Amino acid sequence: MFSAALKAGAQVRIPLGEPDSEAVRQRGEEEGIGDDLAARARITRRYLEPAMSTPGAEVRLHETILYNSIYRFDEDVLVNPHVLGAPAGQNPVMHFRYLPGARTFRHYMRSFDYAWERGRAA
Repeated sequence: MFSAALKAGAQVRIPLGEPDSEAVRQRGEEEGIGDDLAARARITRRYLEPAMSTPGAEVRLHETILYNSIYRFDEDVLVNPHVLGAPAGQNPVMHFRYLPGARTFRHYMRSFDYAWERGRAA
């Protein structure tokens, strides 16, 4: 897992969908997986619990409708768009790298921060 990175001083922020929220229910329905999405959010949180007490790790639950999943690693960001009617694993992943003056990286990070700021501690 990422425990070694945390022990080396990495900062990790993970926003998870609130399993009982309307946004998660609706997305599960639209993706054709129903309650499985809420179950996945619960399982993910359970897997993360051991790392959540490690300094540098923070997990928040949010009720934001997501249009993509965002994964940032230093100067790189992976974006998995949520295509209506298809589970995330069936959709493309786009890779963006931070470049001074370029807008796409910062644009997606603002989206991440928007969801993060509306979350609550898990």
